[in-house]
Amino acid sequence: MFQGLRTVIYHVPDLAKAKAWYSAALNILPYFDEPFYVGFNVGGFELGLDPDPTNVTTGSNVEAYWGVRNIDEAYKSLIEKGAQEHKPVREVGGEIYVATLLDPFGNIFGIIQNPHFGQVSEETGELSHLA
Repeated sequence: MFQGLRTVIYHVPDLAKAKAWYSAALNILPYFDEPFYVGFNVGGFELGLDPDPTNVTTGSNVEAYWGVRNIDEAYKSLIEKGAQEHKPVREVGGEIYVATLLDPFGNIFGIIQNPHFGQVSEETGELSHLA
């Protein structure tokens, strides 16, 4: 029934600032860029920015985790780009590491290093599954 994470939408009060920050943080440009929504393709998954003022709140109870190859490097890079510490890098078992940060708009941005998941090829963007 479920096929895995497809889209995470962050509600932001300033779409232009959020687009600039996420472009720098993810090191990619959005594939969809309109005044009502900005979408990034992150390894085949959607990170959306929604400026609808009726949905904008600071933070939320939702945590989505974006896969990274090296969590320590990713955490440091996001801090350097203006994210704030939320929960530091920690092992949660089975050599799986997680951390959460707050983006400049108050949203929780989770990252995960999980050797049990496949890796996304930086050249093709395709996901390789582990045997």
